[in-house]
Formats: sequence, structure tokens, C-alpha cells
Amino acid sequence: MSNTSFKTLISADELAQLLPAVLLIDASFDLADTAAGEAAHARGHIPGAHYLHLDRDLSTPKTGLNGRHPLPDRDAFAATLAGLGLQPGMQVVAYDAQGGMYAARVWWMLRWLGHANIAVLDGGLQAWPGPLTSEPTARPAPSSLQAGPSLAGSVSADELQAQLGKIRLIDARAPERFRGDVEPLDRVAGHIPGASNRPFKNNLSADGQRFKPAAELRAEFEALLAPHASTLVVHQCGSGVTACHNLLAMEHAGLTGSLLYPGSWSEWSADPARPVAKG
Repeated sequence: MSNTSFKTLISADELAQLLPAVLLIDASFDLADTAAGEAAHARGHIPGAHYLHLDRDLSTPKTGLNGRHPLPDRDAFAATLAGLGLQPGMQVVAYDAQGGMYAARVWWMLRWLGHANIAVLDGGLQAWPGPLTSEPTARPAPSSLQAGPSLAGSVSADELQAQLGKIRLIDARAPERFRGDVEPLDRVAGHIPGASNRPFKNNLSADGQRFKPAAELRAEFEALLAPHASTLVVHQCGSGVTACHNLLAMEHAGLTGSLLYPGSWSEWSADPARPVAKG
């Protein structure tokens, strides 16, 4: 087993060299058909992969006010991973078939639990050269994993509102949703005042699957953040999922320390007292 650890991205070749001594998580999902990712996993997945469902495993129930994908309790999520046999220090690799948009949520949440050795498979399922299997992955004996000190910071809606104008807020949604031209998922169109738009898909190469090189990502984010590069950066999106893609891209580029607003636009816009911007 290699002593090398991966903390942002891992290639398919690198993953192949580490198997089976990793915890492999398939997070494939479809917001329009919430059963599609799990069904696709059942038809064919990388051997050894376990499936985690965005709504069931990576979120807590919605109240109508806490966003569309509110974070679960940290201890509850630790118990989910303990059920997959996760041990402290073990290498975890998350993947999906959607350019990393859901795997990045797993990456952020593992760091949120205090687990550093978590990486996203660059290129996702499409990059895997080996055969897939429809055989369910056997569940190992549960571990005694517990949540540790978080490696990923976040802010609440109230904390964010108090800091508007003092921080750099980056919105990962598509430009037409950011502008408020359309809103297919949330009750109000628009964006949080002062936010800049960086669609998460801009982190990917022309194939729409692999991340751009770290140097290219760094140059793009530095240009976006200029001239106040030292200001605290907070990421958000529609529901706290694709914002993690921008966080991962910045971390891979060596730009560390950004925070996540987990509730994102779906939580923010559910409160009519909060300000909304358009355009």
C-alpha cells in the first residue's frame, strides 16, 4: 500500500494503484430524477464502490426554511461512514458521472468531519479504464469512527448577512440563474447581494469531466478575486452542493481557507426578509 495521500484530486491510474486499500464512494446523482444515480450505480460501478445518496446520506430532511440539501448532523454523518468501515487516516476517493459536482460535496463533508485524506476522482466514472461491476459491494465491519475537529469552515445565513460587503462571495450557479433570468428550483430568482458568479462548470476542461490544470485554476480565481485577494472568500450555490466544486478547485490550485455557506440560495431566498439582487 502506498504511503502517498491524496487530498484534492486523484487520477484513475493513481486510484487503480491504491485499490482495494481505499474507501471508494460513488455519489452520482440527478436532481431531476433522484433515483437515477443509485440505479446507475446498481447497473455498473467501479469495483469496491459504495453508494451515498445526496438526499438520504449527504443531507438532513428539509423544513422549507433550511435549504434543499441541508447538512446532516456531524455525528450522524460520521456514523454513516463508520458503517462503511472508514478508519482514521484511510484514503477515501469519491466519484460521480457528472463532472465531480456531487463527489465534491462528499470531499467537503469528509473534511468537515476532520478527515484529510479525501480526494475526487478526476474525470469521474468516465475516466475509469477498467471494467465495471453490478455486484453490490460487501459492507465491512463497522468502525468506531467519530467526528473530529473540522478541516472545512462554514458560515450560517445570519453570519453571512452580517458580513455582506466585507467578504468575497462566489456563486457557483449557472449565469442565467445568478442573474435571476430563470429559477427552476427555488421560490425566488436572483442572487445574494455582492456575490460574484463563477459557474462550477468553468473549473472543468473542454471534456466537461476533468478539472483544468491547477495553475490555470489558480490564475482564473486570482483574477476573479482581484484586487482584494486577501479578503475572506465564501462559496455558495443553489443548495450547498456545487459550491463545493469551487472550493475543491481553489484548494487544488493552492488557494486555501475559503468557507462554505451550506444553505446557499435555497435557504437564503426562503426568508423574505433577506435582500435579493438581480442582473
